[in-house]
Amino acid sequence: MDFLHIIFTSLATTLLLIVLALLSLILRIFIGKSIKSPQHPPVIGTVFEQIFYFNKLHDYFTDIAFKHPTFRYLSPDQSDLYTTDTRNIEHILKTNFDNYSKGEGNKDIIADLFGNGIFAVDGVMWKQQRKLASFEFSTRVLRDFSCSVFRKNAAKLVGVVSTLAEANKVFDVQNLLMQSALDSIFKVGFGVDLNCLEGSSKEGSTFIKAIDDSNAFIYWRYVDPLWKLKRFLNIGCEAALRNNIRLINEFVLNLIIKRREQLEANQHYNEKEDILSRFLIESKKDASMNDKYLMDIILNFILAGKDSSANTLSWFFYMLCKNPLVQEKVVTEIENVVGNQENESRIKDFVEKINDQVLEKMHYLHAALTETLRLYPAVPLDGRVADMDDILPDGFKLKKGDGVYYLSYAMGRMPYIWGDDADDFRPERWLNDNGVFQSETPFKFIAFHAVVCGCADCWLQQLVMAESGGSVGPQTCLGRDFAYRQLKIFSSVLLGCYVQVE
Repeated sequence: MDFLHIIFTSLATTLLLIVLALLSLILRIFIGKSIKSPQHPPVIGTVFEQIFYFNKLHDYFTDIAFKHPTFRYLSPDQSDLYTTDTRNIEHILKTNFDNYSKGEGNKDIIADLFGNGIFAVDGVMWKQQRKLASFEFSTRVLRDFSCSVFRKNAAKLVGVVSTLAEANKVFDVQNLLMQSALDSIFKVGFGVDLNCLEGSSKEGSTFIKAIDDSNAFIYWRYVDPLWKLKRFLNIGCEAALRNNIRLINEFVLNLIIKRREQLEANQHYNEKEDILSRFLIESKKDASMNDKYLMDIILNFILAGKDSSANTLSWFFYMLCKNPLVQEKVVTEIENVVGNQENESRIKDFVEKINDQVLEKMHYLHAALTETLRLYPAVPLDGRVADMDDILPDGFKLKKGDGVYYLSYAMGRMPYIWGDDADDFRPERWLNDNGVFQSETPFKFIAFHAVVCGCADCWLQQLVMAESGGSVGPQTCLGRDFAYRQLKIFSSVLLGCYVQVE
């Protein structure tokens, strides 16, 4: 039976590839889309052809961007533009922000998983969620609580790594970082100790796998022209996605129910530290905030916040291993600012020294993390859809319904943006003559997407800014302070405990 399944799958895949190739040829020949017009970006191919490069898509786009800062792919009813031109990015994310949205096609692809959360909505619903959340937080509460959670989980991670090292076991550091990140995001978001890192929650481990698999299936939809048919027939990856979403929803709904029961049992419960508790309190005043609505908000928070910090830290440690001189400078700074961590019994004391005031002094660490994000952004590709015809600053036209995507991963490697050493890992590019961190325009350093993009960190920081009277505009991704806090705490604790400069 397995043999027949393999044969059937292979034949179906081969047939699909043949069909895609034919569709691409038909598009090129019969659907002009102003292919040779200098008013439109050069055509590289059709959207169907991207499936052939799916496993190396970002490197493939990078190779194209060296020759064409703006290019496009054809589809039956629109063009998809891709750009590394910083002027175009500022145009769609700031100057002409109101002319661009997530697009119905994108929302259709992600709606099964993201529901009506901030990731998947535009306009009134997006503003409503932001406004609602902004009342529930203050700068001090978010800063103090998140610092406490990050320190605790970083110390816990050190303990797990020490145990594995003493047993001379090989381990996957990225997996440990993922588990620790999920523990952190759950505690900050919902006041729940998931304990994924310690492996004490089988339900939590199942939840993690369901989220990871669902993200992969959603990503695949972007290059699979048959995903809607598969969803209708409930077969293949769409059947698996449906089952995963059911598991995810059940897990989060149970969490909401338990938290609501805790609130009902304690009428004086007034902790403002975790997000869920504050939303549940607010839901008593607003009947429209039912459990489904809360679940969508929560899932968007989890899905956005779980992987970004763990992936960035994984690349960061990888780059330090490849660049020992940079590692030495980072560790030296940590030792100078925090002090030496001499033995296991003093790990707790070492971790407790790390606070916002200490983190602000770590300019080289900040630069090294930023350099990591430049080369390995958490979201390597993102974009919007034009709601009206428009002309980009580089002179190329796009039509209503066309997608326009900015290539964060490719941009970090472009000499015409970062100079001839764009491929080099060089934190010094972020420091001024006094060794103080110096930021770049968010349309050049696009790792935080220069926009209130709906990610968990961005969303959280909006709450802080709104509460503290700061301005919240489409031109700034306000999540970077929250994200950097987590990255700097985890990296300084791990490096401070395991690496010493002789």
